[in-house]
Amino acid sequence: MTKEDFLEGQVLLIDKPLGWSSFQAVNSLKWKIRKKFQLKKIKIGHAGTLDPLATGLLLICTGKATKTINELQGQEKEYTGTITLGGTTPSYDLETEINENFPVHHITNELIHSTTAQFIGDIEQIPPVFSALKKDGKRLYEYAREGKEVEIKKRGVTITEFAITAIELPMVHFRVVCSKGTYIRSLAHDFGKALQSGAHLSSLKRTKIGDYNVNKAITPEEFGKLLQIDS
Repeated sequence: MTKEDFLEGQVLLIDKPLGWSSFQAVNSLKWKIRKKFQLKKIKIGHAGTLDPLATGLLLICTGKATKTINELQGQEKEYTGTITLGGTTPSYDLETEINENFPVHHITNELIHSTTAQFIGDIEQIPPVFSALKKDGKRLYEYAREGKEVEIKKRGVTITEFAITAIELPMVHFRVVCSKGTYIRSLAHDFGKALQSGAHLSSLKRTKIGDYNVNKAITPEEFGKLLQIDS
């Protein structure tokens, strides 16, 4: 691709590595494009945040394609991942340590499969307190790290599919198709409650955004090699 291609606008399919923030991924590509084409600046942004502990599809838009970000963010998304039963964490994932343990001996495969029905369709969920949502101009995770309690309102989301793909207790592997704004961490937390236990999200991969598939995505490192940038 040429400098003009990036300035005119590209939607780049990036497979975000584990531990990277979405912001880091955007900055990595921005640096590589600017270095390759000796650009002082270029418009670049992503269409939908992935948590550092999540991997998978991140759509990064350049140039005039940044105008499509809102439209891309609104598209249906698909995720695969693992919910671990028997323990909760304040962040609903492994960013924080387990703070409470729960029994799992009563949980059967049949109960797991039947409980998914409660979460299919239009549902309400409370976003995790460890999230980038803003309240009074401040991100929720900032309040959480300061130990301050904040009232978080429920929000409506739509889950089209919630399929259990494998059960290896205490781990439950799943696939979810959902609307914009769905927190899979909250789904994991609420799923544990519905099983009369506790749970947290232990792995997550975004596999699709609309018609875009992670199978066609490349890592930031691979992107650099395509541009013939070493680091």
